[in-house]
Amino acid sequence: MSWLFGLNKGQPEVPPGLPVPPPPPPPPAGGSSGGGDKPKDKWSNFDPTGLERAAHAAKELDKSRHAKEALDLSRMQEQTTQMEHQSKMKEYEAAVEQLKGDQIRIHADERRKTVNEETKQHQARAQFQDKLARQRYEDQLRQQQALNEDNLRKQEESVQKQEAMRKSTINHEMDLRHKNELLRIEAETKARARVERENADLIREQIRLKAAEHRQTVLESIKTAGAVFGEGFRAFVSDWDKVTATVAGLTLLAVGVYSARNATAVAGRYIEARLGKPSLVRETSRFTVAEAIKHPIKTTKRLKSKPQDALEGVVLSPSLEERVRDIAIATRNTRQNNGLYRNILMYGPPGTGKTLFAKKLAVHSGMDYAIMTGGDVAPMGRDGVTAMHKVFDWAGTSRRGLLLFVDEADAFLRKRSTEKISEDLRATLNAFLYRTGEQSSKFMLVLASNQPEQFDWAINDRIDEIVNFALPGPDERERLVRLYFDKYVLEPATGGRQRMKLAQFDYGQKCSEIAKRTGGMSGREISKLGVAWQAAAYSSEDGVLTEAMIDARVDDAVKQHIQKMDWLHGDVEAQAKTLTPPSAGATAIGGKMGFTLPLSEAPEAQQVIAPVLEVETKQEGENTAPPSDINDQSAEGKSATAAGQDCEDAAKAAESLAQPAAPTDSDGKMEKEDKTGSSPPKDGTPV
Repeated sequence: MSWLFGLNKGQPEVPPGLPVPPPPPPPPAGGSSGGGDKPKDKWSNFDPTGLERAAHAAKELDKSRHAKEALDLSRMQEQTTQMEHQSKMKEYEAAVEQLKGDQIRIHADERRKTVNEETKQHQARAQFQDKLARQRYEDQLRQQQALNEDNLRKQEESVQKQEAMRKSTINHEMDLRHKNELLRIEAETKARARVERENADLIREQIRLKAAEHRQTVLESIKTAGAVFGEGFRAFVSDWDKVTATVAGLTLLAVGVYSARNATAVAGRYIEARLGKPSLVRETSRFTVAEAIKHPIKTTKRLKSKPQDALEGVVLSPSLEERVRDIAIATRNTRQNNGLYRNILMYGPPGTGKTLFAKKLAVHSGMDYAIMTGGDVAPMGRDGVTAMHKVFDWAGTSRRGLLLFVDEADAFLRKRSTEKISEDLRATLNAFLYRTGEQSSKFMLVLASNQPEQFDWAINDRIDEIVNFALPGPDERERLVRLYFDKYVLEPATGGRQRMKLAQFDYGQKCSEIAKRTGGMSGREISKLGVAWQAAAYSSEDGVLTEAMIDARVDDAVKQHIQKMDWLHGDVEAQAKTLTPPSAGATAIGGKMGFTLPLSEAPEAQQVIAPVLEVETKQEGENTAPPSDINDQSAEGKSATAAGQDCEDAAKAAESLAQPAAPTDSDGKMEKEDKTGSSPPKDGTPV
């Protein structure tokens, strides 16, 4: 209600949002108005018109019926004005506080920048001081190093000078000493020479007396010794008992020395035959004393081992399995009844189970086995005969009976009529024939060969049973694949001890597919395929064998098998280029391979191999003819007979065993076939 009383009249209104300016200061006391001299009091400038208007307005309000509402309205306007004034005051205070906060923030930013700049300056100053310190230290090190080098050089020079002075001093001393020694030796030599010249007569007389005394002493010693020996010999000869005792003693001494030497040799051979192992034997189930001491647990298990099935772990065709089982049963019963063993020849492609069956046969029958290879005989040369006799002597000492398995027997049991065999090998072969001329109850002979047609006829005569180990068929291949899949893949994967896992797929179906894809492969090749699967799993990152990895290894094995067959057929083609064409009824491949290949697996093999078999039999018959000192008519008759017999035998059943005529020795005489003295007829008829 300032307007009502005339307050703030004539002053400009302050717009909202700005702080209200303070009221003007009151006029100074004692001031004058209008420049008068009379002093004025505080009521001198009072305007009473305002009061008059207010009084007039109050009277009008009192008379009006809306006086109370007007008063309330005026009060509300005054309160509103005061509230606006307070809000403006608060806004002004907030603006002041914001200005203070901005100033504080700006001050803090400036302080932070100042601190950062001071930190940078301190760091730069510290780095510069550190750089200066390092430079000073490096300068000190260089100066110290230069000083040390200078001191070292001076010391070396000093040492060199001292060494030179010492050497010169030593050389001077040695020169003086040498001169003194020369002077002393010269003086002594002159004095000694002068003394010897003066005493020459005395010295010669002394030497003459010593020689005479020595001669007299020797003569007396000889006379005394002769007299003593003469008396002793005279007394020995005159006493007949002493002569007899001496002769008997010398005789007994000679007999003792000779007997001891022979007894030592016999004992050595006996111990070697009983306890040692011949050099030709590569592997044996018999154990020596040294092996028993070295491996006692293994020896005990071997002694307590029981006979096993002869075909355990061996996969063969049904017909061959039945035949070899009969052989195993017969061998076991022969050992139990102390009968005579039968000799066996096993031939066929490599890796078809010949060696494995021989070991199983020995274990099944309760016999010991020994394995030797024919390639070890030829390098022994002249010692081959002795080594061969040692093998059979050692075999005869086995209490359980010995199965002697000769692998690659065609390496030294070749035809003696050919020129490819040396005299040492011929002698070794004769020793082998001598020791195997009769069937034995001590050992059983088992021969294995890939080329049985190269055997000497006397070897064929000693064979009682011929077994052909052919390549496995489809069923046998599937059994082999399953066997080696279980052995090399499933057992390691399920055992948990090795880094190997197996992916999920149909194992049986996969084995059947692999058996179909591996046609023509031997058992050894399939076993190597199992090892290849195992190696593939070990070489993978996670150790998991997948179906793709198995197929990849099978593809590689099939390609390698095809390459090997190409090499084999290529060698036979090279031999058959100059031969006659094959007969129309040929059904299999034979010849130098010593086994048959089915035409379904080698379509072109018939045209390549059949001429080799046909012409080779003729060449074998020609090679068995006697030397040139026998008449031509007899040689031609025997050659024709042998060739005819070869073709006849090949047509019957022996695919690779030809029967040549009886061989002759180097003098043109017919050799004896065995110890019975049987010899082939001389009229040229077949044996």
